[in-house]
Amino acid sequence: MSLTKTPGTEEGVLVRKPGPQELQPARTHRRRRTLEISLAIAVPVALVLLWQLAAVQGWIDDRIYPAPQTIIEDGWQRAADGDLWPDVWATLKRVLAGYAIGTVAGYVLGLLMGSLSLVRAALEPLLDALYVVPKLALLPIFLNMFGLGEGPQIALVAATVFFFVWISTMAAVLAVPEGHRDAGQVFGASPWQMFRHVLLPASLPAVLVGARIAAGVAVLVIVASESIAASDGLGHLIFDARALFQNDVMFVGIVCVAVLGVVFSELVRIAGRLLTPWAPRDRGRGQS
Repeated sequence: MSLTKTPGTEEGVLVRKPGPQELQPARTHRRRRTLEISLAIAVPVALVLLWQLAAVQGWIDDRIYPAPQTIIEDGWQRAADGDLWPDVWATLKRVLAGYAIGTVAGYVLGLLMGSLSLVRAALEPLLDALYVVPKLALLPIFLNMFGLGEGPQIALVAATVFFFVWISTMAAVLAVPEGHRDAGQVFGASPWQMFRHVLLPASLPAVLVGARIAAGVAVLVIVASESIAASDGLGHLIFDARALFQNDVMFVGIVCVAVLGVVFSELVRIAGRLLTPWAPRDRGRGQS
């Protein structure tokens, strides 16, 4: 859009002329999207190339910071030999199990506390106090409860995810406008109909934002937990390799964790888009 001054008048008249965005919205959007994707790819690629150059030229100690080429070759070899996949699968199954349990529990309780003031008054102070406790501090308790094995790892992820989903769900339900609730009551909606047609559509977008944040945090927590109380998994691989000064293996584990976190968070985001087509698009992704 541009504004021009029409000549021949003393004060002038501003005339609005449509710009490329108004005349060719689809083409403008494609160009912008292409630029954003190009930047998203170019920045990490440039950093990796700089890292490779620094290692080759000796600007950094490649014994401590192996070149990306070395990391890729080692990761490829470990994957081909079948040494990498057991650790990836161990971490993945713990994350998925803990995430599912924590999400369901957090959503149900958040919905109840957002809808019923007495439940919220009874439980919110206790949950607020537990929320500020570092979740890794709960690992010894879970070890005492479940013993060694999968139980403590899954419980720690579930506890972490629970608080993110609970807070986002309760806040989303409380933020539903009173006018929406009043409209449902006017039409004689039952409790189930009020939930199905009012509370759920209005609160679900915010709930899924919390679930997406929890997906990334779940990966962070399981890596820390596996480094302390597990005999397999990517967290164990990373810290065991560091102890043995196998820094190339350590970086292979770090890259796998990064990929796992990105893919998991992206899958949750896509699921959210499919479940809430009425919600505004994520403009941070270049969508309009």
